[in-house]
Amino acid sequence: MTAVDDRTTAIYESLEVPEGYKAELIRGEIVMMAGPDRVHNWIVESILDQIPRTDWHRAQTQDIAIPEQASEPQPDLVVYERGSVEGPGRLIPSAAVTMVVEVVSKTSGHRDYQEKRQLYAEGSIPVYLIVDPIEGVCLLLTEPSDGMPSGVSDYRSARTTKFGEPIAVDALGLTLDTSEFQTYSS
Repeated sequence: MTAVDDRTTAIYESLEVPEGYKAELIRGEIVMMAGPDRVHNWIVESILDQIPRTDWHRAQTQDIAIPEQASEPQPDLVVYERGSVEGPGRLIPSAAVTMVVEVVSKTSGHRDYQEKRQLYAEGSIPVYLIVDPIEGVCLLLTEPSDGMPSGVSDYRSARTTKFGEPIAVDALGLTLDTSEFQTYSS
């Protein structure tokens, strides 16, 4: 990390985010966004309720450390196996994460579909689920690549389903029911 990255990280770590907002460090930039819509929260709640707590931690406000990146994203939901990370701390290493979920908002589409897709693949996170209440679809991304030979990391497998259709998440050993997922009102 460079001195600029270190300064940005220090500012980010000491940042006092106003109530109702969320901040993330993405590729050296501090990104602040307004709090989520109720539909967004209901979708995250539905997914969280379907993942067994006995096997998995399901964290909603958890920053992830991605090696060699000036990024500490905070997905809408982070799922990691119980026992994979011990003790206190603000960051979960991306190597310990099994799945991240992002629910697209009216302003986060590019970040969720492009920037974070590449970032999570660079962190070798096995499963990235994008839930899009604007379009009424889910995109399940698996099998992260290391960016070779193109130099851009991505996921080798992408499966799109409509709201209401089940989503098999093999890495968690479960199928998500999306019948409760709603779209944003116009």
